[in-house]
Amino acid sequence: MARIVIYGATSAIAEEAARSCAARGDTLCLIGRNAARLTAVADDLAVRGAAHVLTAVLDFEDLELHAASVADAQRQLGGIDAALIAHGVLDLEANGDPAALAHLMHVNFVSAASLALRLGQAMRAAGGGTLVVLSSVAAERGRRSNFGYGASKAALNVFLQGLRAELAPAGVRVVTAKLGPTRTPMLRHRPAPPLVASARRVGRGVARLLHRPRDEAYLPALWGAVMWVVRALPEWLAKRLRW
Repeated sequence: MARIVIYGATSAIAEEAARSCAARGDTLCLIGRNAARLTAVADDLAVRGAAHVLTAVLDFEDLELHAASVADAQRQLGGIDAALIAHGVLDLEANGDPAALAHLMHVNFVSAASLALRLGQAMRAAGGGTLVVLSSVAAERGRRSNFGYGASKAALNVFLQGLRAELAPAGVRVVTAKLGPTRTPMLRHRPAPPLVASARRVGRGVARLLHRPRDEAYLPALWGAVMWVVRALPEWLAKRLRW
């Protein structure tokens, strides 16, 4: 049984991952913005078999709170075996609004990187652990439909590559989970993109990474092949595609 802290625990994918962890009998610390939603998720996980479920409220955008949040989770759990960073926003207004772009970068990159750094440092001091961070296939190539969002995830990917190399000698595994389009509330008011996957399927894949880490993983796996083709497109062709 593992001791796992989940940031952004009320998101659809994180909730599904937590359900898989609960079925294994893991101890979970759920961290999110909404206390009522956290309580509801915690109650559900307790019924599903979690050894123990803790909750804490955090404003992810307030970087000053990150160190205390990680330390508190570590104290309450008695140590952190694995952590998941799953919070983020999708705002297509960022393609044309500098203020929206700045907010998107702060949430998806700066805030996530700050938490990853704090968690990685705590795990290194403790002698090891696994850190899984949710990213997106949108980071693989700039596209006219979501280049602001893709840029925020691309910056996160490069940061995680460096952090992975920095922490590997200390026995800390840093995992970049590259998610394809997933049926979550983020897509509620948008047409379903091709090859969209269920939150349950993707969440189960994330849970597997928490227990059996790899450096990088596409979820679902078929996106590895899809993105190989997307990256190989010549720029003159990519500019003409309406995607």
